[in-house]
Amino acid sequence: MSGFNDKIIEEFRANGGKVGGDFEGAPMLLLTTTGAKTGLLRTSPLVYTRDGDRFVVIASNGGADSHPAWYFNIVANPVVTVEVGTEKLEAKANIAGPAERDRLFAAQAELMPGFKEYEAKTDRVIPVVTLERVS
Repeated sequence: MSGFNDKIIEEFRANGGKVGGDFEGAPMLLLTTTGAKTGLLRTSPLVYTRDGDRFVVIASNGGADSHPAWYFNIVANPVVTVEVGTEKLEAKANIAGPAERDRLFAAQAELMPGFKEYEAKTDRVIPVVTLERVS
């Protein structure tokens, strides 16, 4: 997956936040986290929605039975870097509680039905993470 993500990240940065292929037209951001175990910076391309001023990302991991690595990184180190379009900002990641999680997940799944498929593939509750700009 790393090589696949590396190509998306390169394309995102080269084209002002736009990518083609399967993600053409999808709202995408780059989330850079600090590794929970390694302390190294890790960047993940993720589709997102907005909730007011916050960005919303879903730790679906394609419907796998385990959370994605970036999720464990934000649990350990919630201060992250977000790239949207050509803007780069520092944000704090927060894991949505049950009611907010359900509302935000439903909103994103309505726009991007693949998330409903991911949810059906796993028994785990897929976390929803909000990213709020740090002033």
